[in-house]
Amino acid sequence: MSIQKQTLEQQESQMMHLKNSGLINYTASPLLNDEKEEEMTRSALAAFHAKEEEIERKKTEIREKVQAQLGRVEEETKKLAEIREELEALTDPMRKEVSLIRKKIDLINRDLRPLGLSCQKKEREYKEALEAFNEKNREKAQLITKLMELVSESEKLRMKKLEELCKNMESLY
Repeated sequence: MSIQKQTLEQQESQMMHLKNSGLINYTASPLLNDEKEEEMTRSALAAFHAKEEEIERKKTEIREKVQAQLGRVEEETKKLAEIREELEALTDPMRKEVSLIRKKIDLINRDLRPLGLSCQKKEREYKEALEAFNEKNREKAQLITKLMELVSESEKLRMKKLEELCKNMESLY
């Protein structure tokens, strides 16, 4: 659009130059002036059309050059992608296997985490149950000891009573 504007400005400046140079005479008869103006207009239009055609031809050339460059860029991009793939394959031929094993390890780690938490929870529960069991065993042992003491004391008292009764019975005979 700016090229067309420049072309119009050039044509206007040519018209002004022709008027100022005296090629266009306003003092002549109006008929001659009209003919000269018409001829000037035709030549200006012809110049304008020539410039337009030149601009279109240059635009077409530039488009073709850009398309050619784009084609080369696409080819080079494909070549670079192929080279990148080859480089990646060269860097680690066991990459796929390593990747698969890493994924399996990650999956196992995900499975191990809840199992580990479950083990810790059950260990805590086991320790608590063992502590409660041991406490009850100690309590039971204390009660058994107390029972043994009471039974022993009771037996002593009963034996003492029996002995007294026996003495009382012997004294009766």
